[in-house]
Amino acid sequence: MLVSIYLPTKNRLESMKAAVDSVLRQTYTNLELIIVDDGSTDGTADYLNELVRIDARVKFLRNEISRGACYARNRAIKASTGEFITGLDDDDEFISSHIGALVDYWSLLTTHSSTFPSCIYTQNIYKNNEVLSESKKMSRVEYTDLFEGNHIGNQIFAPRSHFIETGLFDENMPAWQDLEFFFRILKKFGAARLLDLNSYIFDISLRPDRISSAQKARILEASDRMITLHADNRDRGAQRFLLQAYGDYYNFPLTFKDLCIFLRHGFWWQGLKVMILNFLKRDFQNLKRKLILN
Repeated sequence: MLVSIYLPTKNRLESMKAAVDSVLRQTYTNLELIIVDDGSTDGTADYLNELVRIDARVKFLRNEISRGACYARNRAIKASTGEFITGLDDDDEFISSHIGALVDYWSLLTTHSSTFPSCIYTQNIYKNNEVLSESKKMSRVEYTDLFEGNHIGNQIFAPRSHFIETGLFDENMPAWQDLEFFFRILKKFGAARLLDLNSYIFDISLRPDRISSAQKARILEASDRMITLHADNRDRGAQRFLLQAYGDYYNFPLTFKDLCIFLRHGFWWQGLKVMILNFLKRDFQNLKRKLILN
């Protein structure tokens, strides 16, 4: 069973080398690695041209002009030939048994039980410089769970046909690209299942600042698109997406305008209470920070 792994990259030569090495060291060897260089200027293309020459499992595609991560992922998926697909970011790594464990778990679920999941996902090992921690993800995720948050992470393992029939990644999403794609694939093919193994190393030290004003604008734009595409007012879908945007993960400062945006979608006391508490908590934190600085 051939497994295709897509890896988009841009100007992260050293971390990308570690990501590539983690794929090529897999104990499961029937794989292809499709790397899309999204317009790098740091020597990435030279490194990958040499890698393709010495390892036939590697395919290298290059965008001369940067087109974004979703375009790069979609290009790799379209070029893939595996029966199954998963992905890897250029600043993350697999442990050596990652692909083999995914293949075995899929076989177990589909052969020895009545379960046929839309996809499977693993636990993460979070790396922040030298500090390590582990995720505690739900064992089963329905698409309705994604109104509350991305309980899957940033990668899934699924048949190639599931990726293609779902329509691939939305290249117009400014953020939340994984969440939006997972929403569609779970809605179309059913629940996702957890392989309870810490086999994906997620490096959070290179992630951008989550509380910048530019990041807030992108997240709010992404939540607006999710609301337009997927919200169902019968289950407060729009406001649940907004609670993700205004939640503790990003920890954005909240304004009166943010409360008005939330109420624009209707009066929901439970959600409004969360918004108000977040508003007061962050206002207090900002005041405390100012007092300390003064």
